[in-house]
Amino acid sequence: MSLIPTELSYTKEHEWVAPSSDQKIFRIGITDFAQAALGDIVYIQMPKVGESVTAGSICGEVESTKSVSEIYSPLSGKVVAINANLESAPESINSDPYGLGWIADIQIDGEAPELLSAAEYTNLTA
Repeated sequence: MSLIPTELSYTKEHEWVAPSSDQKIFRIGITDFAQAALGDIVYIQMPKVGESVTAGSICGEVESTKSVSEIYSPLSGKVVAINANLESAPESINSDPYGLGWIADIQIDGEAPELLSAAEYTNLTA
């Protein structure tokens, strides 16, 4: 069974979203369910700091020993930080997808969109 923290929001594409102390900046990553399905992650292509992203559009990709999977931005806005540690240790997504394996911080343009709750995401992955 996948770990699904209740304090996070989720997308149907298996990304998670965490609020920060700044109400306009959110941290994103891929879920425990997604990393388990991918297998051993060996490379990640992340968005660039300053890049604009649109909710639902591709903003990067994850390569594992099994396959390559696209990362979809759960939010529209500007990338204000990336997890540079993933460049040398992409396997952090496997070992700690909600902590050390975070991917990017996005500053949203307006209101945060409706995302799935942990219960809704659990139902999706069950």
